[in-house]
Amino acid sequence: MWFSDGWTVTKRNLTKLKRSPDMLVFAVLQPVMFVLLFSQIYGGSIQVAGTDYTQYLMAGIFAQTVIFGSTFSGSAMAQDLKDGIIDRFRTLPMSSSAVLIGRTNSDLVLNVLSVVIMMATGFAVGWRVNASMGSFFAGLGLLLLFSYAFSWVMALLGMSVKSPEVINNASFMILFPFTFISNAFVQSQTLPSALETFANWNPVSALVQAVRELFGNVGSEPLPDAWPMQNAVPMVLIGAILMLVVFVPLCIRKFASISSR
Repeated sequence: MWFSDGWTVTKRNLTKLKRSPDMLVFAVLQPVMFVLLFSQIYGGSIQVAGTDYTQYLMAGIFAQTVIFGSTFSGSAMAQDLKDGIIDRFRTLPMSSSAVLIGRTNSDLVLNVLSVVIMMATGFAVGWRVNASMGSFFAGLGLLLLFSYAFSWVMALLGMSVKSPEVINNASFMILFPFTFISNAFVQSQTLPSALETFANWNPVSALVQAVRELFGNVGSEPLPDAWPMQNAVPMVLIGAILMLVVFVPLCIRKFASISSR
């Protein structure tokens, strides 16, 4: 019943997405725009030792896209609460976790689509994977695992705010500093000392570094002397598992306790 209900809600969300092609188009076009802007406009002025900027850039774009894509879970939950859809779900004889599973699963599908299109765009501007197929799929899996775990964080936030507008504004105000004060677009060694320390311990930086290593897009610059940078793959795995362990039960409990707004 749990699996069947979760799959039913997943299909409902994907059908809703298919009927709103404008949202799908803009969700995909934004990362493509970032790839083209940074690689073609800033690529000639930013130097990375041992590699070119396009190779260095793509892991940061991948990480930024899946993180921002995960915010759909929060805004969609807030919108369903506002529209009364959640109250209707709660009156049905279905698993209480099915709505949350369906929400996070459908956003994972959207992230997969975004990453595939970004990879095609990156390939067109010169990006290449310089690692084995096993390492490539490990990097892809790490990206999607982190995005799925973060979707549960955003789903809890979406059930805790009063309107979708609040979560949209709050998530961008929080995520923009985390993505830009990181090693996603520039090397953290080039930042002022306080920002460099923040960037080296930033979980987004760990995700970007892990993906660079698995895709074979690292340069010759020595890694910063910080544990997350020296152990990026274990750091991301530990962080994703902790998010799932903490936020999945919290989301299910929150969903069971919310009342009509």
